[in-house]
Amino acid sequence: MKRRDDILVGFTIIAALILVVGGAFFLSESQLGQDATFRTARFRTVGGLGVGNPVVLRGVRVGRIDEIRLGDGDWVETILQIYSNVQLPDDPAIIAASASLFGEWQADIISLAEATDDPNVRRDLDAAAAAGDDAWPGATLPDIGQLTAQAGRIASDIAAVSSRVQTAFDSEAVLNLQGSIRDFGEVTDRINQFATSQTEVLSEVGENVRDGAAVLRSAADALESTIARVDAATSAGELDTIVNNTMALSADLRAAAMALRELVAVVQANQASIENIIQGADTVVARLGSGQGTVGRLVGDSTLYIEAVQAIAELRSLVNDIKENPRKYFKFSVF
Repeated sequence: MKRRDDILVGFTIIAALILVVGGAFFLSESQLGQDATFRTARFRTVGGLGVGNPVVLRGVRVGRIDEIRLGDGDWVETILQIYSNVQLPDDPAIIAASASLFGEWQADIISLAEATDDPNVRRDLDAAAAAGDDAWPGATLPDIGQLTAQAGRIASDIAAVSSRVQTAFDSEAVLNLQGSIRDFGEVTDRINQFATSQTEVLSEVGENVRDGAAVLRSAADALESTIARVDAATSAGELDTIVNNTMALSADLRAAAMALRELVAVVQANQASIENIIQGADTVVARLGSGQGTVGRLVGDSTLYIEAVQAIAELRSLVNDIKENPRKYFKFSVF
């Protein structure tokens, strides 16, 4: 009886060990009896990624995290155990991200060309790729806790802004805003009235513009006609004739100006003689006016004029008498 109990206990312990080992292999999803390759990924930080976390390609587990260690240049190197016969993408890269709300993490294999447009992720991948060697570039997405904390900070900021807006828009501010809206309505009505009143003015301005355009059109037509006449005159030679006559007239005017300058020069040269002549003439006129001399007496005495008139009358009478009685004064004999 005792021996049978010992055997049962032994079998129970062995079965428990088998279950524990099998459960461990099941939970770790290790591929027993398969070959695997090891790849190195380079990160600035791996977040919550740990040894044993799955490596996923397009949602399918293709390996596990075998080791995480610190590397040179402040890099974190992660050793990835990739199962055999896995078709990897061109230019592979690793994205460490949270897999669930319970803190589980995984490493996603992606193509570097298909990386997300997140500027932080793209920056980390470019920096890791620029470091050189055969290590895959890696980047880490923020976990749920970080996103929740960030959302909390954003919510706090929104609450603070809402509080400030509520404080700013109190009852007095609302009344002022309503007054401003009413004032804006009144201004709009005034602008409408002004626009209505200025419609006639604008119509008159438009008519004046049209009249001005007509005047300009008439002036343009007149100018065109004048230009045509000038062209016709130029083609017939009248313009050349006018130019030639103008040049001849200019030459004559220059000659007359030269003659006038010569005359002025002669007058200036004989200025003293001319002044003497003018003074003598003034003296003669003065003596005539005062009745001095024979001429002055003749000019001032009317007796000579009367006698001259009488002599002319007598002479006319004599001529008439000779015409009427020529024999009285003349005698003719042939022999």
